[in-house]
Amino acid sequence: MAWNEAENARQRARREERIRKAAEEEQRQKLQAAESKARQAAASLREKESAVLRLQEEAKSFLTPQNLEARIEECLDNPRNYNFAVDKEGRVVRRTVLP
Repeated sequence: MAWNEAENARQRARREERIRKAAEEEQRQKLQAAESKARQAAASLREKESAVLRLQEEAKSFLTPQNLEARIEECLDNPRNYNFAVDKEGRVVRRTVLP
């Protein structure tokens, strides 16, 4: 009977140790998942902030009703001719003349 009680106590101690280790591992995994989620959220926030800044920089050159007349005048004053070709050696060949 004493041997049986000792064996039960030993098995109980092993079971409690196994349960404690499992709880610690679960806690560690939860902490690691939370840290990973926080890093991903921070990276996503930085990416979105850079996208907003890039869009704000691009918005400076957008056509608006306020700057439409000025942009039309600028285009009429500085015409561009995109009618050209590039030969096999990489030289630009322009054979057209602006009107």
